[in-house]
Amino acid sequence: MNEITAYFSTIPSSNRSLILVSGIAVFWLIENAFPLFNLKYKKWQHASINIFLTLTTIVVNFTLAFILLQSADWAFDNQFGILQWLPQMSLWLYALVGLLLLDLIGAYLVHLVEHKIKLLWRFHLIHHTDVWVDTTSANRHHPGESLIRFAFTTLGVLIVGSPMWLVFLYQTLSVIATQFNHANIDLPKKWDTVLSYFIVSPNMHKVHHHYKLPYTDSNYGNIFSIWDRMFGTFKTLPKEDIIYGVDTHMKVEEHNHLQNLLKIPFQKHRSPENL
Repeated sequence: MNEITAYFSTIPSSNRSLILVSGIAVFWLIENAFPLFNLKYKKWQHASINIFLTLTTIVVNFTLAFILLQSADWAFDNQFGILQWLPQMSLWLYALVGLLLLDLIGAYLVHLVEHKIKLLWRFHLIHHTDVWVDTTSANRHHPGESLIRFAFTTLGVLIVGSPMWLVFLYQTLSVIATQFNHANIDLPKKWDTVLSYFIVSPNMHKVHHHYKLPYTDSNYGNIFSIWDRMFGTFKTLPKEDIIYGVDTHMKVEEHNHLQNLLKIPFQKHRSPENL
């Protein structure tokens, strides 16, 4: 664990970028070999949109990274935050507790709030318009949503009192987890079910991408599945019943044109029955 701590204390930005790119590449190959759904789409055209939005997410996070660094340093120096107030524990347990809490605030909570507050939903909606969910969909976020998520991550760092090495570890695991649970991978049902008791599995997250309520408002987790189970937002749906997208934006010109996706938060929205 000391080696992990040391690595993530000084991890270069280039290594973090390499992890993101490598994750997409690995899951891209796996989903091509063992697809969950036989998606009828132009994969490279679809990927170009999602990768562009992924790049905007990277720009936002790297540009504002100094805020995370200052927040983590301030919390640690002032002994502020949950981790600082807990009794001394092993480094492994310290890391696990920290990751669970960062995942709760930086992933589960912000995701839940984005679904419940209409203004925030306008930005998160871009992620749900994807009707061909694959590993490139993981960071299909409007730049405005990237700012919202960054704000919650910063809040999480302060509340948790997380040192920066733990923040970098959390962000790395978060990237890999979201690429994994968005990937169009056909895992054996038993494997997926067992995984879903500990982490967010592909089938578990795909339910969240079903185009209608109540499934759209379920399974908000990213790394750990405990929060959905604990707070009653866990749902299941047979994979053959899943239809991707969101019922307000099912037309190709609405969900598969980058220019329109960037404009969605500022457009006049219809008032569907389920949202």
